[in-house]
Amino acid sequence: MALRERTTAELLERVQKAVDAEPLDRDSAIGIAEALEASPRLFLEPLLEAGQELGIRGHGREITVSRNVFIPLTNMCRDRCAYCTFAKPWDSPEARTYRLDEVREISENARGAGCLEALFCLGDKPEVAYRGYRGWLEERGYASTTEYLVDACRVSYEAGMFPHSNAGIMSAAEMSALRPWNASMGLMLETTSRRLRERGQAHYYAPDKEPELRLRMTREAGELRIPFTSGILIGIGETPAERVDTLLAIRDLQREYGHIQEVIVQNFHPKPGTSMADRAAPSDELMAGTTALARLILGPEMNLQAPPNLSPTSLELLVRSGLNDWGGVSPLTIDFINPEAPWPELQKLAQRTRDAGYTLRDRHCAYPDDIARRPEFFEPAMLERLRETSDRDGYPLLENLI
Repeated sequence: MALRERTTAELLERVQKAVDAEPLDRDSAIGIAEALEASPRLFLEPLLEAGQELGIRGHGREITVSRNVFIPLTNMCRDRCAYCTFAKPWDSPEARTYRLDEVREISENARGAGCLEALFCLGDKPEVAYRGYRGWLEERGYASTTEYLVDACRVSYEAGMFPHSNAGIMSAAEMSALRPWNASMGLMLETTSRRLRERGQAHYYAPDKEPELRLRMTREAGELRIPFTSGILIGIGETPAERVDTLLAIRDLQREYGHIQEVIVQNFHPKPGTSMADRAAPSDELMAGTTALARLILGPEMNLQAPPNLSPTSLELLVRSGLNDWGGVSPLTIDFINPEAPWPELQKLAQRTRDAGYTLRDRHCAYPDDIARRPEFFEPAMLERLRETSDRDGYPLLENLI
């Protein structure tokens, strides 16, 4: 039921019912999302209070972070999202694919610096779009980028890191090949809106942003029992109802397979040189309120994350939304997807988290509960190494805890 069909009192009552463990139905969630966008001053505080209460119920006053090194294995991609500056064409002087010896060196340096996660983030199927890149792979004995990624993850794993791959759309067979060398994997769902694939919209030139493809891969990851990251992207032209439908799709997949280890609520960042450069970023209030709404939809147990480098002036507001994770933060490399947004220094992030009434704690790229209690989610050798480097509760054993 849309906002116009529900009174403010009814919507606020529904927010409180969600705190009382009655999951939000679609109509109520859409009404709340519309109300937040129309009247943030009226709805933000009740949403934050509810989200924070649920977050504390599920995770106490603890927020986690994964110290990582960002390895953009290749920045070529066949998709052209209207907000992206990461993807480069084959003939660009900025196009780059890391050699395996470079992956090894980066991983060794990262492990020496106290990092545990190797975040592999790369373009989607560039070999389909660029003959020259396809030839580069063939010269090295690879038929696809994913085949090359398997070896890159193996090299990083052998150097002591725990890879997490975010490589775009993959088949079940490709994920199975990666599984021995990855502690977790991920794919941002971003949106379930088919409308955003239409001409003039953010994903028109991005065939791999077809919602059903992303839902299918997330579903197959569940069938393979892979700890999996998903998420929503706010501010790319979606409606409040489409935000809600995306979060509900994630909730449905989690209920069926139990493998979604975290959900990222990420805000669009306008970038010079893109067709969406002049579009305003979501307000801090919309970002925090949507994160709180995600907590009400997904429940107290879900690990809920917002990237701190994309909201540097409103971390305290985000803390009140019910999140329990800051995601991967690198002390060594930039955020190659959002290079204009520097990571916060970990010590400063810890201090701001404490100032907001919470404690910051290190985690692996896979979450503690899965490591400690879900052995079926990992290959035996991966599980053994994760547990060797973790305490009994699944948190990493690091010499210099934050």
